Amino acid sequence: MAADVPAALELLRSGELTVHGQLTDASNAVLYCSSTLNGVSALCVYKPVRGERPLWDFPDGTLAGREAAAYELAAATGWPLIPPTVLRDGPFGPGMVQIWVEPDQQAAPLLALQDPSGPEPGWLPVVEAEVGEGRRALLVHADDERLRRLAVVDVVLNNADRKGGHLLPAADGRIYGIDHGVTFATTGKLRTLLWGWAEQPLTEEAVEMLGRLAAELDGALGARLAQHLTAAELTAARERTAELLRSRRHPVPSEEWPSIPWPPV
Repeated sequence: MAADVPAALELLRSGELTVHGQLTDASNAVLYCSSTLNGVSALCVYKPVRGERPLWDFPDGTLAGREAAAYELAAATGWPLIPPTVLRDGPFGPGMVQIWVEPDQQAAPLLALQDPSGPEPGWLPVVEAEVGEGRRALLVHADDERLRRLAVVDVVLNNADRKGGHLLPAADGRIYGIDHGVTFATTGKLRTLLWGWAEQPLTEEAVEMLGRLAAELDGALGARLAQHLTAAELTAARERTAELLRSRRHPVPSEEWPSIPWPPV
């Protein structure tokens, strides 16, 4: 269902939500649901606004609204990076509803710990870390074009929480990013495990996408995002897009704030 975007969005917007349980390890209310419309059902995640904990550094809007805005922006890139997502009313009030993606247990790993002398071929370094008893290892991520696309979009989103558990390899061959409630801050907050391309030139594909995205942020996409974001947050997203187009390079970790999310997985 995640790959059939029009059908998924219609089901999410208009289907009857049934709550089956709660993901108890989440920091905010995350409900495991199904949405049913005209005899068709799909599993989904429902995050009601009333279950959100206040965040001092994200005082405006809601986590649910930023999740919906992140999906709108990612969809505008033409890259299938975030599962279909809507903002709608549900059993516990307004909230974000997103198609459930079951991780493919047979998929190749996206992250690994390797010898500090690495990385091995096909992997890119993130950070060297202590793994216990005085031993150190190199945290690496796969040199995968799907991850590289997500890394570019995360810069525009100013994603403050791109950890390993938010990367879902699906059976359809795609990699989906989830949990985008802490995005679109006006100040730099990029925290991610996808630093392997730092300083490298952007691909021509990425540059072309960013050019289209910049135009859309000044048009229909910007109007849609304005329903969920403040004017300052929208302006900051435009500025981050423009900076990527100017530099044509992946950014490097900042020295002014933590660049790796915690916990990283």
